[in-house]
This record gives sequence, C-alpha cells and structure tokens, in this order.
Amino acid sequence: MTDITTRHALLEPVDLRDFHLPNRVVMAPITRARAANDLLVPTELHAAYYGQRASAGLIVTEGTWISERSIGFVDVPGIYRAEQVTAWRRVTDVVHALGGRIVQQLWHGGPETPAGMSAADIKATIADFAAAAENARRAGFDGVEVHAVGQFLLPQFLNAKVNRRTDGYGSARGKLLYEVVDAVAEPWDGRRVGVRLSPYWSTTENFAPDEETLTAYDEYVTTLNDHPVAYLHLRGRETGSPDFASIDRYRRQFDGPLIANLGFDRESANAVVAAGIADAVSFATHYIANPDLVARFALDRELASGDPATYYRGGAGGYVDYPESR
Repeated sequence: MTDITTRHALLEPVDLRDFHLPNRVVMAPITRARAANDLLVPTELHAAYYGQRASAGLIVTEGTWISERSIGFVDVPGIYRAEQVTAWRRVTDVVHALGGRIVQQLWHGGPETPAGMSAADIKATIADFAAAAENARRAGFDGVEVHAVGQFLLPQFLNAKVNRRTDGYGSARGKLLYEVVDAVAEPWDGRRVGVRLSPYWSTTENFAPDEETLTAYDEYVTTLNDHPVAYLHLRGRETGSPDFASIDRYRRQFDGPLIANLGFDRESANAVVAAGIADAVSFATHYIANPDLVARFALDRELASGDPATYYRGGAGGYVDYPESR
C-alpha cells in the first residue's frame, strides 16, 4: 500500500454491513451529562452538539438508558419515554439534514448484578432493550449499538469472576448478550446493530484482562458471527498508545466489520485501517473539542484540546462552543 493511501485511509468510504459510510472516522459514545431535567430528555443543545459533528462517517450517541431501572448516573438521557423519543427525533433530523448517520447506544447501567437477578428480571431486561430499540427506530436513528463495556450489567454477565450463576446464564455467560442482540435487531431491516465490547477493561481485579478473560471473549466474538451484528466496536488495551495486537486478536475471530477504539490519533488510525486490522476507528476525546474532526484529519490541521472541567457539567460551555478550524 502506498504512503499516500496509508496517510488517508480514514477518508475512504466503507460499508459496515447495512451502514454505508463516506469515511471511516467514527464518533465514539461520549457521556456528557447534558440532560439536566427530570425526564432525562435531550434538549436543543443535543441537537446542536450532534449536528456539529455530522461529518463523521458514523455517530454513536452517548449511552442512553433503556428503562428507569437501568439508570446509573444523573443527567444522562433515556430512550424509554415518549418525550425522549420526540426529543431524539429532533437530534436525528438535524444530523440527517446535514448528511450524517447516527446510531443510538443502548445502555443498562443500573444496580443489578448477575447473582441478584431472577429469571423474570432477565426477561424484563431483554424486553427493555427490545422496547428501547423500537423507540430508537421511531426516533429516526439509523440503527443501535449495544453497550457491553466496562463494569456494567452486560459485561458482568460475560465475566467469570463476577457471574457465578448456576443456570444457563452462568454456564453460557454470553447468553444474555446474544439474546439482547437478537431482541434489539428485531425492529430493523437488515443488519443495523453494533456491539461494543471491552475485553481489556482493567479498572478492578475482577475485570483484569488475564488470559482466561481474553479466551472467553474469543468465544463471545466468534459466536456473535451467528447473530445479526452489523459491526464489532472494540475497545483496545490501555497501553498509553494504540495496541494493534489487542485489536487484531479479535479481528481474527470476527467475520464482519470492526471499529477500533482507544488512544488513536490521525497517524495510528490511518495505519490500523491501512493494515486491514480495523475497518474504521472511533474517537471520543478528539471529538469533544473538534466538531470538524474529519476536515482536520483531511487537511492535516492541528487538533484542539478540550476542557476536562466541562466534560460532565451541564450547559453550552465546553459542549457546543468549540469552533471549527480556519
């Protein structure tokens, strides 16, 4: 591959199953805590924020609560009430009017644990995911992404150190994930469901990425090939710089498109795509301060830095007031 092709690999179009992207720069889900109202409804600030970033090949929204019982943090929007659906429709209309594509990340961040959930609880959770996916379709999203990263409900079920159930959800720890994927795929024509995984999550001992954990994720990723998944969105290993090997391990297990995430800059993102290890790369921190990130990459312009003090603080400051480059 020529140097010029490697330098601009991110700018090439790509198909992620039924998502047709004009470039390979993906906006990663970024919690910004701007739904500062009792109903957890997106506001005009959300429409402006996502509209400013519509040049991304694909926008993945911040994780959104699928039900009241799934709520884990304040000021994060949901997709389980009629008012939320209406407000999100405003967001998707703006993004589409500006030529963008946007999927909604569905999140269960509530207090439940595998040990504490009854069979009825699990059935209700799957139903909540299904209802949220239908609401996302009604709100005009192009698809959905299943949030299965970190230490929240779905990753807990995938974790042998945390999930010690003795029923089918313990003997086959990926069972809940697969059932959720199948449930949220129902409202969509074709393949419009992404799955985000984090096998290398390492914030606590129970989630240390030892070989047992990584081998278990080999099985989970391979089994996802048998389900209606549009793409795998993989959070790599935290090493201070992008670890291509951590992405490539699961690229070899998954037959479909793969989005790589964590620590990439323009050079490393172009390289991982040019090498065929990833089909696209997602960016979180860079998208906070650079709404025109695709243009900055295309024109080799310097990236702006965000203000961490405003990442999770309500209001327009540090949210919709970052300028485009000139």
